[in-house]
Amino acid sequence: MHKRSLGERLWRGRIAYAMLLPTFVMLFIFLYYPAAMGLYRSLFKWSAGTEAQFIGFGNFVTLFTKDRVFLASLGHMVQLAAWYLFSTLVISISMAILIHRLHREATKYFFRLFTVLPVIIPGIVILMLWKFIYDASIGPLNALLIGVGLEEWTRAWLSDPNTALYAVMLRNFPWNDGVATLIFLAGFQAISAEVVESSMLDGAGGLRRLWSIELPLIAGQIKLISVLTIIWGVQEFTAVFAMTQGGPINATMVPGMWMYWNAFSINKMGYASAIGVVMFIITMILTLINMRYISTSQEK
Repeated sequence: MHKRSLGERLWRGRIAYAMLLPTFVMLFIFLYYPAAMGLYRSLFKWSAGTEAQFIGFGNFVTLFTKDRVFLASLGHMVQLAAWYLFSTLVISISMAILIHRLHREATKYFFRLFTVLPVIIPGIVILMLWKFIYDASIGPLNALLIGVGLEEWTRAWLSDPNTALYAVMLRNFPWNDGVATLIFLAGFQAISAEVVESSMLDGAGGLRRLWSIELPLIAGQIKLISVLTIIWGVQEFTAVFAMTQGGPINATMVPGMWMYWNAFSINKMGYASAIGVVMFIITMILTLINMRYISTSQEK
């Protein structure tokens, strides 16, 4: 059988490639080129409107040896990412299990709809609502504590360095991710009924069946949500910007916020680019570790 050359295959698929070309051009212009320029500019001492000065890895050396705010922001980032990962997996999987265990389809549909409804609300609206809840003078949280006789517990939650980061972390109670819940629920529903029935005939109880059969069979969904949540935690910016802007006294500063502040407040574009590169490397490493761990678990 005649094997077509690369040129022949390209020519035969010329219409498909031509239709894909605009997409790849846009990806290059708006995604890959800015990322490459960010990596390049991280090697310079550069401010917008001035001539760039090549300093090699000087920005990175400063980040890890002299910049205490950046080092502290890495610790905050780890705490946020760990909490997001824990809450998203535990709460969302629990919600998916509870919905999956329901018998009536109409009830399942109601709870699926109820779970995903918050997703349609703009995120900034929810953040502003929680900022109001935490308000020291008129916030419902302090009012509730006063109402139940715990006035000594009241405080300026977002203005106190001891509580600000935890207030940002614990927003969005009850911490259920609607999209993650639907993805996990789809995974549970895709499990063959014969597999479940066989495990029940073998005497496997609900917890045993969940731990030994159902969770391993949705490992793909767990890996997907874990990777997305890790990326979300490392790149956290919106919540901090909207609620505290990194304060008070940098108690909630995260790398994304510190990058923004250096770039647009003090015009240190090269330094901000270096922070962005570090965030990319951290995200890549954590993602690869997570994917490697899940793959090894599946092989076992």
